[in-house]
Amino acid sequence: ATAFVRLMSVPGLALYYGGMVRSKNMLSTTTQILTIFCLIAVLWVVYGYSLAFSGTNPFFGTFDKLLLKGVIYDENGFFVPTGTFSKGVYIPELLFAFFQLTFAAITVALVAGGYAERMKFKAVLLFSVIWFTFSYIPMAHMVWWWPGPDAYTSPEVVDELNATAGYLWQMGALDFAGGTVVHINAGVAGLVAALFVGKRAGYGKVAMPPHNVILTAVGAALLWFGWFGFNAGSNLEANGYAVLAFANTLFATAVAALAWLFAEWILKGKPSLLGLVSGMVAGLVAITPACGFVGMQGALVIGLVAGVVCFFAVAYLKQMLGYDDALDAFGVHAVGGIVGAILTGVFVNPALGGAGYVTDGWVGPTFGYDPGQVWIQVKAVLVAIVWSGVVSALTLALLKFTIGLRVTEEQESEGLDLAEHGEKAYNP
Repeated sequence: ATAFVRLMSVPGLALYYGGMVRSKNMLSTTTQILTIFCLIAVLWVVYGYSLAFSGTNPFFGTFDKLLLKGVIYDENGFFVPTGTFSKGVYIPELLFAFFQLTFAAITVALVAGGYAERMKFKAVLLFSVIWFTFSYIPMAHMVWWWPGPDAYTSPEVVDELNATAGYLWQMGALDFAGGTVVHINAGVAGLVAALFVGKRAGYGKVAMPPHNVILTAVGAALLWFGWFGFNAGSNLEANGYAVLAFANTLFATAVAALAWLFAEWILKGKPSLLGLVSGMVAGLVAITPACGFVGMQGALVIGLVAGVVCFFAVAYLKQMLGYDDALDAFGVHAVGGIVGAILTGVFVNPALGGAGYVTDGWVGPTFGYDPGQVWIQVKAVLVAIVWSGVVSALTLALLKFTIGLRVTEEQESEGLDLAEHGEKAYNP
């Protein structure tokens, strides 16, 4: 699963994003994504994992696991185990750390869709470092950090243990594989970046079609493949819940792809390949928080809603509000993530085919459902939007008034491939 998620960044996301930019920016887009992946991979090992997965603070971890100290071997030289979601079932903590590394890296790379084709490379890297540290890490800690099932030995310790978990975990928010942590977080950052950097030169006046939709389709297909590792792997165990996550990832994505395709066909007159693959990604995004919680009924509705709503966000909302989210980081990832996160609270209900969620503080555990879960999901979505929005805005403002965010008009006209990297993606 870890290797699958690694595949999602390069070549998956690089081809998906790269095919949608103009040919003069293909190489720069790929360079940004691959460099971001490598950069975040290093930072994750140095301090990211420690701050995300340790401590008792609801927002940040500690520096106790810097450079994965204590994560690999224990004092007796044995590999350190970590809990999963079943009592008495363990995996090496080092494996979990590197699985989470791939999540962190692709999340930061997703933001590139908002500022594509006009942001300075050094600004891209500095933004990535700061945003990773102050937006991704806290969100991962808030949603996914908890003591683990084996710690919950009796009803008397439940409240005490819950108080040491992340803020949104304490709240009871459900996010199986990253609707808030990854997609809303990155999508909101992409929108804020698009607003701060400004529109591409000629946007709205000059046609800017994707230079190679086939590459985008290949990238989307690789994303779908890697997403099985993303979603099924998030179960941490090879059992029925992993199969449920796998099945939902296949089914909801197919539904969303068709929903976008037919919405576009009805309203625009022609069904496009770009629309089909955009619907695929919207479905993948929306089912991510729900994949291990909902059944086929929920996956069907989530796919339908995500495909149609994300189509409207990309085809109409962007035009209506006038922002230049070049590769639709917001329209697909934030909007799809919001749809999926909220509908998770509806369709986790066993009466609607869902799996339910733990209702006895992991002592048993026993599973059930409460309608109040929908409001908890809404609050989690709002926290993700505000947190990412504020961190993104402060970071971009800092960079704008120091090193600057945007390349010159001449460099933008020439293309970032040559202007920033001295290379071209294609040579005659």
